[in-house]
Amino acid sequence: MENSIWRKKPMAAYEADMKKSELKRVLTKWGLTSLGIGAIIGGGIFTLTGIAAHNHAGPALALAFVIAAIGCTFASLCYAEFSSILPVEGSAYAYSYGTVGEIFAWLIGWNLILEYMMGATTVAVAWSGYFEKLVHLFGIELPISLMNDPYTAGEKLGVDGPVPAFNLAAFLITWGVTSVLVKGIQESAKANNIIVIIKLSVVIFVIIVGAFYIKVDNWTPFIPEAKIGADGIEHFGWGGVMTAATVVFFAYIGFDAVSTQAGEAINPRKDVPFAIIASLIVCTVLYILVSLVLTGMVRYDTLDLKAPVAAAFADIGLPWAVFVITIAAVAGLTSVMLVMMLGQTRIFLGMAKDGLLPEFFKTIHPQFKTPWKSTILVGLVVSIVSALTPIDKVSEMCSMGTLLAFAMISGAVLLLRYQQPDIERPYKAPLIWFVAPMGVFFNLALMTQAQSATWRAFLIWSTLGIIVYFLYSKNRSNLNKSE
Repeated sequence: MENSIWRKKPMAAYEADMKKSELKRVLTKWGLTSLGIGAIIGGGIFTLTGIAAHNHAGPALALAFVIAAIGCTFASLCYAEFSSILPVEGSAYAYSYGTVGEIFAWLIGWNLILEYMMGATTVAVAWSGYFEKLVHLFGIELPISLMNDPYTAGEKLGVDGPVPAFNLAAFLITWGVTSVLVKGIQESAKANNIIVIIKLSVVIFVIIVGAFYIKVDNWTPFIPEAKIGADGIEHFGWGGVMTAATVVFFAYIGFDAVSTQAGEAINPRKDVPFAIIASLIVCTVLYILVSLVLTGMVRYDTLDLKAPVAAAFADIGLPWAVFVITIAAVAGLTSVMLVMMLGQTRIFLGMAKDGLLPEFFKTIHPQFKTPWKSTILVGLVVSIVSALTPIDKVSEMCSMGTLLAFAMISGAVLLLRYQQPDIERPYKAPLIWFVAPMGVFFNLALMTQAQSATWRAFLIWSTLGIIVYFLYSKNRSNLNKSE
């Protein structure tokens, strides 16, 4: 068993990690909740609502958000229990390492890399779309070739295929966020708090003002009749609603990002579980209300794909509202990127501390106390991919790793209840015999609804991860050295 891929990280090793952590513990429970809301509200409301309603669910987008939220609720309760037991950076990766073994932990960590990387990339592209709308409000027209990837620019220019283009806005915002993240967690948290207040105010404004412009006819039929598109994929109907649920699931992964910040929380055992559940409740209510208002204001098949909320208010003749929404979206998407990239580097840090990734990923800056090298690497990858890739291609890829992680953690928390019933649990998930199996079932069921191209990308990435594990990580693991 010594050199087994099922070996587990001992609880004592987690305690040692916490004691020798070089990260600054500065985050309160409200700071953590703000990070959760900062990650959850952004891409989901300001961008994915358009894609999911237009292509998959129609007005039943609200149902898709409810379905995704149910799956998330089961998983979030399991995450909350784990985060109270193991308050370390690394999220689902760290939790599974102590319960189900190294190979599963590696696969979850590897897929979380895809989740956060693609998540940040999606948001960078969405940010570019809203920034373009913002400067347009001031009468400034930016070149299509500098605001879009080669494929989207080709579509806009009426060309069949890619054209020479580079999304400079997405590239630059990524490096702006990277520089804030390198500087420190306190600066990042302060910037996030200000942005969260702005975007929550605007989301509430969208719900209240938009409610006056709802046309009930736009909700009929609530679930459009299923049809096979030119791409050979089924759209709308209940199948479309389930597909939409997998797409918008990405919008909820902010609560997962909260658990990656445990290493920087002042009282992680109590505050991380609180922040996970609080941020999820707040955002679920807002998502459902916004999706109902949006599909009530504008017929689902005419929704704008890049900036649906701002475009909806433009269509009803409220240019001043468009101005407010666009500024909030630009600011809001910035905070989502910030938390996504923050989470990504902390996953790298957790894996590197365990010896599964090179020392490069755990190098802490002597002054800023941040993993600065991996932060710059993440910035480099996200900036290039976002500048050259269409948004719909990256948004669907990042849900799969999340779904797998949520299913695994739901099963692992139940396993730990049986394996180590006496371990201290400052927070215990209620009705664990029901919550944990439902977390596994819901998240695996949503995975089955993903499109075949998404599955292919996921399987290729996972296979690559297994190759890396056996060629590099397995023999360099700290557990291997300790043996």
